[in-house]
Amino acid sequence: MRRVALTCVLGVCLAAPSLLPPGASGGPPASVSGVVQSGGTSSERPLPGVHVALYEATAGQPTALDQATTDADGAFVLTATSGETTGVFYVTADVGRGVEFVAVLGPALPATATINELTTVAAGYAMAQFTHADAISGDGFALQIAAGMNDNIVDTETGASSEVLLSSPNADETNSLRSTLALANLLAACLDIHGTTQSFLALTRPPRGPAPTTTFQGLADLARDPGKNVKQIYGMTRRSGAYAPTLADQPDAWTVVVKVNDTGSDEKDKLFGGPGNLAFDARGYAWVTNNVVQGATGSSSVVVVLQPDGRPADGTNGTPSSPLGGGGILGTGYGVTIGQDGSGWFGNFGWGGVLPQQGVDGSVSQFSPAGLPLSGANGYIGDPYRVQGMATDSQGNIWFASFGDDSVYVYLGGDPDRALRFREYAEAQPFDVAIAPDGTAWVSNGFVGGPTSVARFALVDGPAGRPRLELLLLRRSLGHQLKGIAVDSQGNAWVASLGDNAIYGIRPDGSLMGPFAGGGISGPWGVTVDGEDNLWVANFGPIEANNTLAVGRLSKLCGVNRDACPPGKKLGDPISPQTGYTVLSAGSQVLLHDGEPLYGEHAPPSFIPMMRQTASVIDRAGNVWTINNYKPNFDVDATTNPGGDGILIFVGLAPPAAPR
Repeated sequence: MRRVALTCVLGVCLAAPSLLPPGASGGPPASVSGVVQSGGTSSERPLPGVHVALYEATAGQPTALDQATTDADGAFVLTATSGETTGVFYVTADVGRGVEFVAVLGPALPATATINELTTVAAGYAMAQFTHADAISGDGFALQIAAGMNDNIVDTETGASSEVLLSSPNADETNSLRSTLALANLLAACLDIHGTTQSFLALTRPPRGPAPTTTFQGLADLARDPGKNVKQIYGMTRRSGAYAPTLADQPDAWTVVVKVNDTGSDEKDKLFGGPGNLAFDARGYAWVTNNVVQGATGSSSVVVVLQPDGRPADGTNGTPSSPLGGGGILGTGYGVTIGQDGSGWFGNFGWGGVLPQQGVDGSVSQFSPAGLPLSGANGYIGDPYRVQGMATDSQGNIWFASFGDDSVYVYLGGDPDRALRFREYAEAQPFDVAIAPDGTAWVSNGFVGGPTSVARFALVDGPAGRPRLELLLLRRSLGHQLKGIAVDSQGNAWVASLGDNAIYGIRPDGSLMGPFAGGGISGPWGVTVDGEDNLWVANFGPIEANNTLAVGRLSKLCGVNRDACPPGKKLGDPISPQTGYTVLSAGSQVLLHDGEPLYGEHAPPSFIPMMRQTASVIDRAGNVWTINNYKPNFDVDATTNPGGDGILIFVGLAPPAAPR
């Protein structure tokens, strides 16, 4: 780790509130006592004579706060002038010959910490988007979100796996616990077997930029590009048995995924039941739609709010208490957005025989930032009908893809009494809406199978200065069953076409890019754009009878930024493996949060933790949240028990986009 001695600058301006409790900034001097050791499950040994250093990471170069050398027991004590920071603290251990261990301590300095291979794996993945030239730096708010994900992987106090990874829906229901232990074994081999470190650093060299010089930087590079040299790296993880249990089989990529399925309640009608989409507020909280009652087909009457680390929101410090009910919630689908005032908006689509009636109770719902329903008992009634996608523009206008009446609506300033409507064409079936950098809105049409098109709208001044919706562009006849749409930094729209397994791009002038496929794309449903303008695709899989084992996939394609694509790749080429990024079982069946098997107590077990996906959303720390909307057994799911069970978070995988 680069040793720096810079002046510590506090009070960094954040784009969103700090995750520290309100009013917390700075504090009295504090110290952390710890140990540097190798191994953590089957064996442990202290590492004496190791140089350790305590750093504070914020937007600039990390600040070195203290340094020491471990004693004969591997112990150390490090001191900081303040025990709290607007960024995060982390500690490094230079073990020698390029082997470097790291532990992320978070925004408040703990009393004790362990630094070992497993803390280094957690730090490398959680901080992947903020680690360059062997140093951690970035926006303090985003760093704190990353630190929360670090704690989902490892208990930094003990150096052991976290309770999150050791428990359902993780443990052996997915292969991520064993993947982290396998990578820890690789680092143990770097420590003990000559030549392993240099081989690992060569295998993790990024396609653009310098080769890593330490194991920590190598892990961060691997986390950002986990599909490279999978076989060779897997072989290296077999060289040590310091951590167990480890992977029994080679993974398709070296991703680390945290699965979450707790809504805040284990009442059957309040469990996750087909979450469809989510939106992050300025605090990093995820507001999640919920299609159906788990285990049934009727419309869910709750939505979910999760903290930045995936735990259910608990109502502290003015945050919601999840799950949320009331406000007219009725089978929310793809429609969710955050208003300019921080309120959560949901579209009530209705499912399974409990459907809204047009002109009577078609509705949208609104909740305050604290989770209080603002839309009355029945929601805002009478305009948008069976809403799917929603978006908020920079002026605070709320846009709706109103599937049920072939229309696009806008609530001017978020006011339901100031609604504008543009009726498209018969069977337009608008599905999603996305806002471009210039404030125009792109809409995908042809949700179920009607005539497909992508439309572009603008708010303009009409007669007497009254705003109206104007259609700027209508690109017809592309793809089949168009779903999610996203816009890149250049104003190009990208739409998922489920029916022909492709992604299409539409330039602002209406010219077409694509179709593009590969990288595991299969029944694409959601598309999002990362901070480098590359494309991420959530895959639902094939919709056909006798397709009983659909495994969810996350795909990545090259976008318009050529410099962000691997050498030799061009626009639309796949970056993810042929399988896509997947999550497999390590041998245990999938359980719901109440402990029941996925399909119920008397049904055959399921061993598919990543199911049919409808959306992927990137948080401020570069974690990709992908949504299990539908269960994998389509023949059963389509009629009696469709609702997927939660969310999978791919840690540190994607460059986060700057907030608009």
